[in-house]
Amino acid sequence: MNRVTRLDYCQFLLVSQTNYTLTYFAEHSQSFSHDAVKRYLEEDKLTARMVWENVRGQVVRSERGYLAFDDTVLDHNSSFKIDLVRRQYSGNAHRVIKGIGVVTCVYINPQLDQFWIIDYRIYDPERDGKTKLEHVREMLNNAVSDKQLPFRGVLMDSWYAERKLMLHIERLNKVYYCPLKDNRHVDDSAEPSGYQRVDRLQWDENEVQHGKRLHIKDFPKGHQVKVFRLVLSTKRTDYIATNDMAQDATQGTRDGCALRWKLEQFHRETKQTTGSEGCQCRLALLQRNHIACAILVWVRLKQVAQATASTLYHLKQGFLDDYMRSQLRSPAIQMQFA
Repeated sequence: MNRVTRLDYCQFLLVSQTNYTLTYFAEHSQSFSHDAVKRYLEEDKLTARMVWENVRGQVVRSERGYLAFDDTVLDHNSSFKIDLVRRQYSGNAHRVIKGIGVVTCVYINPQLDQFWIIDYRIYDPERDGKTKLEHVREMLNNAVSDKQLPFRGVLMDSWYAERKLMLHIERLNKVYYCPLKDNRHVDDSAEPSGYQRVDRLQWDENEVQHGKRLHIKDFPKGHQVKVFRLVLSTKRTDYIATNDMAQDATQGTRDGCALRWKLEQFHRETKQTTGSEGCQCRLALLQRNHIACAILVWVRLKQVAQATASTLYHLKQGFLDDYMRSQLRSPAIQMQFA
């Protein structure tokens, strides 16, 4: 019986269109059985380090670069016995679902308008005892000390706008841009005297255009950040906090925060083109290896897409072109009318 390799499994994820199960792989392979595919996932041990080793040569570094952090939930809402599955809030579903949480870090080069996945962590507090904030701090420190990536600042969601992490970023001499939750208590007076929710502050025209200096409750005495009010729609207003005190324009803040959507693009593309949610194996190790392989497949697809000025979706759908041409020439099932 032939042994399945990492290359074999990743190739399957790369070319498969909708089904990413071990059974489907075995049914369409002339060389591998279901047990052989399962044995590969049981024996390999992929980590985030493997992703970095594969992407590091593609990253175009920039002193004006950004690290963006966020988490996503791989939907396993119909699963009951997968080890890593837990109930958690999904921003995509806008509700609590059962799934596997993945905290991710991408490196963004704003000059090229390009980004690369450089690190990730599986959210598994029952086994490693780590919070999402601890995972982010670990990946941030790793980007500085181990990867030695140049970057100007950090972009993150309101979930990560936590005092210790924000102050840690400042100690690294980096800037951050992150939305504050509407109920975050701040004080905009010269001497902190009374805190109020950030969404209840009064803004004059100058502050709307250029932001205002605030003290966030529980931060060190005298510590200030600059906050910008971004009206995104009639139903949504974001309050963006930054330690970049030289930032003087709401539009500049809006443009910088828009870079964070690169991370949302990565999450969407990974789910839709690599089958990151498609593994039905129960054991944690198998799920971890599957997720790592899915991210490696995204890295490869992204590389080819950039080289060919294409998109990941066009590349995946292109695999069906030969099938369509052959079926139109010689259909397997002939259409007939009564």
